Amino acid sequence: MNTELLEALNILEQEKNISKETMMDAIENSLISACKNHFGTAENIKVIMDRKTCDYAVYAEKDVVEEVTDPAMEISLEEAEKIDSTLQLGDVAQIPVESKSFGRIATQNAKNLILQKIREEERKVVYDQYFEKEKDIVTGIVQRYVGRNISINLGRADAILTENEQVRGEVFQPTERIKLYVVEVKNTPKGPKILVSRTHPELVKRLFEAEVAEVRDGTVEIKSIAREAGSRTKMAVWSNDENVDPVGACVGMNGTRVNAVVNELRGEKIDIINWNENPALLIENALSPAKVISVMADPDERAASVIVPDYQLSLAIGKEGQNARLAARLTGYKIDIKSETQAIESGDLPEDYMEQMGMEPERYEGGYEEQYPEDYTGEPEDSDYEEIEFIENEDE
Repeated sequence: MNTELLEALNILEQEKNISKETMMDAIENSLISACKNHFGTAENIKVIMDRKTCDYAVYAEKDVVEEVTDPAMEISLEEAEKIDSTLQLGDVAQIPVESKSFGRIATQNAKNLILQKIREEERKVVYDQYFEKEKDIVTGIVQRYVGRNISINLGRADAILTENEQVRGEVFQPTERIKLYVVEVKNTPKGPKILVSRTHPELVKRLFEAEVAEVRDGTVEIKSIAREAGSRTKMAVWSNDENVDPVGACVGMNGTRVNAVVNELRGEKIDIINWNENPALLIENALSPAKVISVMADPDERAASVIVPDYQLSLAIGKEGQNARLAARLTGYKIDIKSETQAIESGDLPEDYMEQMGMEPERYEGGYEEQYPEDYTGEPEDSDYEEIEFIENEDE
């Protein structure tokens, strides 16, 4: 038994996850390569290796002839009889080849072949390991800034968090642990190239899967996500069990579950709404926290007209149009938002609508910022938003 070789192969298998069978094949190929360098040919070389004991033998198969014209392929009857007295002319003799007789160059080439195979297998093992984590989240350790990119250690491989995949305003310190979404894993000659992201919407989904058992087991489904990384995310959820409240499950008791995700995203706000197959109801939910009077949705045109109370227009549109923009992205509908006054002027509502609803103009005299000071964000006056449409655009 070749105990030293067997022990070395066992260590490789344990530490680098390279199978012994693969390494034995590499050793066989290296021996054949060494024979080719030493004898000039390897066509008649045969390597026999015991997979259990790692004992091996190398033979050169030569034809038994009367007169030798090619020493590499033929052997005389006289020499053959010294090896095996039963051999006759025309037989094939197996001549043992001692690896100690190989020259320095042949030995070095065989060694390089084995080392190259080890490196290839190691890269393949690492690639397979992280390829399984593609479209999933991993925990990485911040190493250093490389220009505007960040080098992240993922364990057995390094990844680069590019500037485009970073959340604006996030600053990391070396040795800090962060969660990342694996966008893509490529196999290159220099090893696996791993593209990670902190801005991808799927990062939010995977974080909720990790925090919420109902999402993880499929009881609650995340139907759609719209995200502006670092600022706000809207997420529509649906329950496959009528006894489970999807929004409540994601929020958790006293907000523990959603707060864990918010903390990981460095304070990014998350709106969780109920998914509905009815596009009008879905759009109404998506514009939350704003109250909606009516929604007219056209599934064919993927467009919707929404009317909100005058004092809710700023809230429905959101700061710099963010609320409406995320709602459009979440639902996939082009959304046109109008106030009651604008709807009456355009003919979408009857002129006596206010009277029919029993509303008094004085109700709005104070302005939205006075009636709802906790929600007021300093938006421009309602007239500034007249005829604004929000269209889903991936480039935004």
